[in-house]
Amino acid sequence: MKTNKQILFLGVAALAMVSCQMKAQSHDNERQHRKPPSIDQLFKDLDADEDGKLSKKEVRGPLKNHFDKVDLNEDGYLTREELEKAPKPERKGSINRDN
Repeated sequence: MKTNKQILFLGVAALAMVSCQMKAQSHDNERQHRKPPSIDQLFKDLDADEDGKLSKKEVRGPLKNHFDKVDLNEDGYLTREELEKAPKPERKGSINRDN
């Protein structure tokens, strides 16, 4: 009887581990296929004062980390034009096809 309980316990533990691994893998796949937001979407989501430009206080995430690189005229704001000219970030796990 004790052996049956141990086998049952091991089976349940194995199923739980497989389930967790599949969920983590699914989450990674979602992240890889997610496209960055469009410039219009960025302004819709981030331009809190609706002045047509993004301040460092309004932005977040990778854009905040690279704010100074994107702010070409160094005025403390990001415009649509500056975002259009900004270098596109490399995606994690992307393949460099130039080599």
